[in-house]
Amino acid sequence: MKAIGYLQPQSIEQQDSLMDIELATPKVTGSDLLVKVQAISVNPVDTKVRSSATPNEGEHKILGWDAVGEVVAVGEQVSLFKVGDKVWYAGDITRSGSNAEYQLVDERIVAKKPVSLTNAEAAAMPLTAITAWELLFDRLDFTPSKAGQPPSPAETSTPQPHILITGAAGGVGSILVQLAVQITNATVIGTASRPETQEWVKQLGAHHVINHHQPLLPQLNALGIDNVTHVISLTHTDQHFEQLVEVLAPQGKLALIDDLKNPIDIMKLKLKSLSLHWELMFTRPMFKTWDISKQHDLLTQVAKLVDEGVIKTTIGEHYGTINASNLKRAHAHIESKQAMGKVVLEGF
Repeated sequence: MKAIGYLQPQSIEQQDSLMDIELATPKVTGSDLLVKVQAISVNPVDTKVRSSATPNEGEHKILGWDAVGEVVAVGEQVSLFKVGDKVWYAGDITRSGSNAEYQLVDERIVAKKPVSLTNAEAAAMPLTAITAWELLFDRLDFTPSKAGQPPSPAETSTPQPHILITGAAGGVGSILVQLAVQITNATVIGTASRPETQEWVKQLGAHHVINHHQPLLPQLNALGIDNVTHVISLTHTDQHFEQLVEVLAPQGKLALIDDLKNPIDIMKLKLKSLSLHWELMFTRPMFKTWDISKQHDLLTQVAKLVDEGVIKTTIGEHYGTINASNLKRAHAHIESKQAMGKVVLEGF
């Protein structure tokens, strides 16, 4: 089968940073599906792994986690899918990735793709949708409701939640804003710094958009907002940390996903009794947690929301066929920090 991989981590400008290769098609067993990959997207995690992770001696590292494809074989323990099903998933960072014609993936982290989306449109969403869903509903304890449904009595008896999402125009932010607006009762404030990214966040439904390159609290005050109950920091948390603590209400919650380049002083959270929540969407598949199948469940729910028109694909740019040349362009674009929405590729 065709695949794209590398033998040693290096910068994307190097000729063999990603290479077109041929590998044997894997054999399926247990609870795995064998999926013929039809479309993928590229995430920041792809670039981080490519630049830092050394493969086993003599082996190619195959990247890629977002995928849409068709089930072509199933293991003997599979019960959720059959050959011919069209599926989407974000995979497991400890296993071989989706930058290949065929991929093995545990059925418990897979769901049927939205029928209303093309393969490329669907490929933009799984990893970021899982991250956004787990942030809101597993880490921060919001309760998903039906779009347009009034808040429950329990929700109306507590202060109106305000969520500040930093880096709201990126891949995770693009789905997180939609989910927060559509199926929570929170006021959603997104941050973006360029006119085009600010407009994108507005189109996604954010109630307000502010600039993270300017002091945050004065901008919130100008909107009539004294503080926020929740902060979801998607990028540069260490740079904004003191401001995020400043804007959080007492007993507020701070969630983050990014790798910190500099340490943060969590003692600054104590005075307001603030809580800190990390999210990594690979935790469930990596550790085979007791609730690993929740990723199947939540991807099924996201697909339903898409097909009902509640949320939309976050596709940004289509980079053509899945090959080393196009993937190198995609990695370079992600590393430029200029991506808006998701970069997708389709077909071999």
